[in-house]
Amino acid sequence: MTQTVVIAGVGPGLGASLARKFAAEGCQVALFARSADYIEELAEELPEPGEGLAVQTDLTGVEQIQDGFAAVREAFGTVDVLVNHASAASWKGLMDVSVEEFEQAWAVNGRGAFVCSQEAVSDMLENGGGTVIFTGATSAVRSLGGAIGFTAAKFAARGMAMDIAQEFGPEGVHVAHVVIDGQIDTPGVHDRFPDREDETFLDPDEMAETYWHLVEQDDVSTQPFEVHITNGPQNSEFI
Repeated sequence: MTQTVVIAGVGPGLGASLARKFAAEGCQVALFARSADYIEELAEELPEPGEGLAVQTDLTGVEQIQDGFAAVREAFGTVDVLVNHASAASWKGLMDVSVEEFEQAWAVNGRGAFVCSQEAVSDMLENGGGTVIFTGATSAVRSLGGAIGFTAAKFAARGMAMDIAQEFGPEGVHVAHVVIDGQIDTPGVHDRFPDREDETFLDPDEMAETYWHLVEQDDVSTQPFEVHITNGPQNSEFI
């Protein structure tokens, strides 16, 4: 049965890989992002048998998110899978970050994911279940220092994921939190880190396979909540 997927926060790298993977598996994929040109081009290029829908959305805007989900329902029907994938932060510590910068990180990672989850889970309860995946980071479970806005926002998203899992797991909504522990191989990243070896970067296409595996989980008694993606002990905070 065709599933409708919303990826909230799509850009080059993992977001694009997720869109391609879900489409290749036959899903109808809605792409939320501020950059209309990018997601429109990506939606047109998604592999068959999937279908793409570009929905220009500022994830800090509550009404924009709600309107985005309305557009998805009109085009594809109710939502079966949500990936809260957006991320925003200024990489500054306590004494350097402004209130506005701190709130911006929370508005995307926290409030945006909250509103998206409200919209998606309401559909999943009607459908008898679904999947919500939060894209986290090392900072969601262990602060590295000097990035207080990002850390606070990612901790908030992880807490929401836990709460939604506890509340709606018994009703068939599988919630997972993916801790990305490493640098994703995205366009331009090798220029920023010229001394890093290629194998120290995380392959976004391989990472997308992990997300799809979470969607495929059927047995509610063994569904994973937290998955850590890393490329080995050389960079991992957890190995």
